Amino acid sequence: MTGLILHQLIAAELFPLHNVTAAAINYKAIGIAAAVVGIVGLLIGILLGAAGKLLFVPVDEREIAVRELLPGNNCGGCGFPGCDGLAKAIANGEAPAGQCPVAPAEAKAQIAELMGQSLEEGVRQTAFVKCSGTCDKAEYKYNYYGLQDCRKLALIPGHGQKQCESGCMGYGSCVKECQFDAIHIVNGVAVVDKERCVACGKCVSVCPNHLIELVPYDAKCLVGCSSQEKGKAVKDACAAGCLGCGLCAKLCESGAITMENNLPRIDFEKCTGCGLCAEKCVQKSIVRR
Repeated sequence: MTGLILHQLIAAELFPLHNVTAAAINYKAIGIAAAVVGIVGLLIGILLGAAGKLLFVPVDEREIAVRELLPGNNCGGCGFPGCDGLAKAIANGEAPAGQCPVAPAEAKAQIAELMGQSLEEGVRQTAFVKCSGTCDKAEYKYNYYGLQDCRKLALIPGHGQKQCESGCMGYGSCVKECQFDAIHIVNGVAVVDKERCVACGKCVSVCPNHLIELVPYDAKCLVGCSSQEKGKAVKDACAAGCLGCGLCAKLCESGAITMENNLPRIDFEKCTGCGLCAEKCVQKSIVRR
């Protein structure tokens, strides 16, 4: 080690000019590299700035303003891909100002004013689960202790533990999907709180048995059954299932009830809400609310 250090000292004494030149060359190389990097960065900045101007897509200021008035839930209840999609549709005149089912009335009025439209008041809707097969009324085939997801269980033969394969499974896929805490499982059946429901329709699309539908908020009588089986088969499966007897249709004085596939169908525009159908229904399949 001592010899190596001594050799370096002698080399420095004998060739001082060579060492100085090497150092100078290194500094020069560093300076050149720095200059090249700086020039390249400048050119990239200029090119990006030019590309930004050439590729600039003009945005409708009204679209931005409408988007700010929408709630941002991105629930899809409007029929468009999120609030951005709806804002663009409204700005382009492809959707009415009141299309968002979640936005409050004040926001809808502001959107209508912004777009120069008259706000059309639609009929308020709410989701309704067409099943009354609670734990005390539905018959069970077996006890299920698996994954709590109706969509997964629908893939299994038998559609869950209840005897009725058309009814609510009660595993809460709709509850998980609802952003507004408007659905809860009560005694084995999904129940909608119509005061919280904004009729976004996400629960409708997620139910594998297609039990949930949007109905008028003011509807007084609703059919709480979806089984299309005939009388005895329904009665053996659920004490609240519709027997398809047609008595409700015969008693309805306003002609609001017709029978279809062993189930009553209520025309809400004709229904007067007298409640006679619910009162006389043997199975209590028609419910009042």
